[in-house]
Amino acid sequence: MSHRLQLSRRQVIASAGVLGVAGGAGVAGVAGVAGTRARDAAAESVAGRQVEFHGPHQAGVATPVQGNLHFAAYDVADLDRAALIGLLQDWTATARELTASRRVGGIDAQSRLAPPSDTGEALGLGAANLTVTVGFGPDLFTERVGLAGERPAALADLPPFAGNLLDRARCGGDLALQVCADDPQVALHAVRNLTRIAAGRAAVRWTQLGFGAASPTAAAPTPRNLFGFKDGTANIPTDDRAELAEHVWAHSSDGSPWMAGGSYLVARRIRMTIETWDRTSLHDQEAVMGRTKDVGAPLGSARERDTVRPAVLPASSHVRMAHPSRHGGARLLRRGFNFVDGTDELGHLDAGLFFLAFQRDPRRAFVPIQTELASHDAMSTYIRHTGSSLWAVPPGVGPSGWWGETLLG
Repeated sequence: MSHRLQLSRRQVIASAGVLGVAGGAGVAGVAGVAGTRARDAAAESVAGRQVEFHGPHQAGVATPVQGNLHFAAYDVADLDRAALIGLLQDWTATARELTASRRVGGIDAQSRLAPPSDTGEALGLGAANLTVTVGFGPDLFTERVGLAGERPAALADLPPFAGNLLDRARCGGDLALQVCADDPQVALHAVRNLTRIAAGRAAVRWTQLGFGAASPTAAAPTPRNLFGFKDGTANIPTDDRAELAEHVWAHSSDGSPWMAGGSYLVARRIRMTIETWDRTSLHDQEAVMGRTKDVGAPLGSARERDTVRPAVLPASSHVRMAHPSRHGGARLLRRGFNFVDGTDELGHLDAGLFFLAFQRDPRRAFVPIQTELASHDAMSTYIRHTGSSLWAVPPGVGPSGWWGETLLG
């Protein structure tokens, strides 16, 4: 039991005296202690959960989605092939330690005259389901590291979509780290230490924080986006191996054998015009979405997971426009996170959805879907795409492996 729970009888009585008066004081004090115990038990449960780092696929793709995101894109310095390999090997070794809740660099005694090998802000917080997932951007596949001929065809540049308002400072990069955890400080700790280790070899280009997990499994409650609607009902369940194999994992036969077991990630920063949406009637909001706001059922149905019948939905509703029947059966594994980055110069929330979607080939999944949405989706009136990037996410590694070894090894 945590030392915080080992309260003496005198401490309990003192707590009661502070929290209540007369006969109700003791009850309030005991309730306060019970609440503390419940909170500590929940914190210990979060801290103790750990995701396996090794496997045929990287963790953080088909992993049940955690509550917090810290995404970071990096530009690499003028590295040769050996230096890039060294960076990826160092990152892999560090991610192993981080996801196992071990101190970076071990626990051997260090000189007090040197900086500590671990920045320390996550000590005692446990693993908290931490995952660290690496991605390679299109610009990494150049002559400078001898990769000009290795760029997968599926990593083709995304086309310009109608309505894009992209901020180039929030786009692109050579390398990406998607770091997710149930404790935001654990996620920050991972990005902070991996960035420090990369000093002189790679520098942060842009970052994005997020919160509020997407629906992780078919049985889990579906969380809501900042428009107040359930988001992720039709997502590929992370435990559906057949759907993942068909729509998410790259195959050696797809043209880049080194990507077999990996995936392709599209990241889009989607700002929502919250103030305009909040002045829109409930009827119009539901017509835009194609679902009821309270239950999340397709319009004309009673339950959230009732079969979607696109023909009975409003012609430009989001659910109808995004339905696989319009795109040859294309599907994505989404891991979207809400974000709030303060307010703009008008006092409006700079908030929305950081859209993360894994797929076997963006040319056959995200591109046709987004082309349709950008041109015809009623929701386009209320959103602005302000950031965009594309990443090749290599396969997972074994106990002695390192990220990118199928490409660079």
